[in-house]
Amino acid sequence: MDASLTARPPTPWFGHPRGLVVLFLTEMWERFSFYGMKALLIYYMIRHLQFSQADASLIYGAYTGGVYLTPIFGGYIADRWLGRRRAIQIGGSLMALGHFVLASEALFFPALLLIALGNGLFLPNLPSQVGDLYDPQDPRRGGSYNIYYVGVNLGALLAPLVCGTLGEVYGWHVGFGAAGLGMCLGLAIYQLGARHLPPDRAIEQPGIEVRQAEMCRERLGNRALARSGRSVDGDDHALCLRARHALARPHKAIAAQKN
Repeated sequence: MDASLTARPPTPWFGHPRGLVVLFLTEMWERFSFYGMKALLIYYMIRHLQFSQADASLIYGAYTGGVYLTPIFGGYIADRWLGRRRAIQIGGSLMALGHFVLASEALFFPALLLIALGNGLFLPNLPSQVGDLYDPQDPRRGGSYNIYYVGVNLGALLAPLVCGTLGEVYGWHVGFGAAGLGMCLGLAIYQLGARHLPPDRAIEQPGIEVRQAEMCRERLGNRALARSGRSVDGDDHALCLRARHALARPHKAIAAQKN
């Protein structure tokens, strides 16, 4: 076979898979968006919306509590129905929309709700992709999270400097708009770099392991299953492995095997 026709693995960036750079930049811009909006929120409520200090603090506290509560449900929804990639896309879109909706004073509370819900879908699912870029025994795996969280801190550092300055000098809505643009940029990077990211894990479905195990026994028999399918062809071997590890395999591959 001609060596020029042989598929070559992607060249690592800085000694790590390219997907880490994609996740790094996506998270950096998402944190820029999130903390940029938070830097303006209290001042916006007190100076522009004329809320009292007590009311503004209460609203800020309720919003912050919602932001850290919704990821519990966002992770569950992604595992059960949406998958990580779709959850990130929907969550990021909701957050960007919420930042832009803040330009309307009448939609202030719906905007906060959109951001909190979007954060719930986005926050638990993006960092969970970092570890899947590596084999479990890869020594780079642990250090990859340190690199990833540099992106988190970098976005949080730049956000109040940029969005806060724009909000004070050019108006609150300009600052909120900058936060929304940051989220849109993060989503664009995620979409453009999707080919470098790990595939979604299987969406959990009750009983799927039982059904797949029954299919495996019918086709291979107990002896073949005990030998891990080594005496059968590749298709049957793959089916047998998926029967035992159905929840750890992409659901699309399982559906393709059934057909």
